[in-house]
Amino acid sequence: MTIAMRAELTEKIVRTKIERDLTWAGLAALANGLSKEFVTAALMGQQALPAAAAHAIGAELGLTDFEIKLLQQAPYRGSLPDAVPTDPLIYRFYELVAVYGTTFKALIHEEFGDGIMSAIDFRMDLTREPDPAGDRVAIAMSGKFLPYKQY
Repeated sequence: MTIAMRAELTEKIVRTKIERDLTWAGLAALANGLSKEFVTAALMGQQALPAAAAHAIGAELGLTDFEIKLLQQAPYRGSLPDAVPTDPLIYRFYELVAVYGTTFKALIHEEFGDGIMSAIDFRMDLTREPDPAGDRVAIAMSGKFLPYKQY
């Protein structure tokens, strides 16, 4: 698989989603219990879908057999550009890490010890929180703690 092939498939998926007025949550509902966050990441080219989910979603999107198989391949992850993105929403996540990254690190190390939070064994839940001052975005992230080994 090349990065370009997967990028073309992502463009096709997004175009079809828009043309057919589909939602990420609606597509995820076809994926045998997988979360909308995982399915969206897969359809955006950052995860591989299990065969049953790829077939169900592929049928809904009118994908070819090859494209359905491509959805099942391990992707080239982390496909954002090396430079800090200028898209305001994505940039805010960089800003969160720039401002709170040392805090995340200090608190995780204090609570768990020397290690990292996995982005491989990872769950995310994105929800809307109604608020009189304007709705809020709530993102809960849960990653397995992986301690550094001493040898």
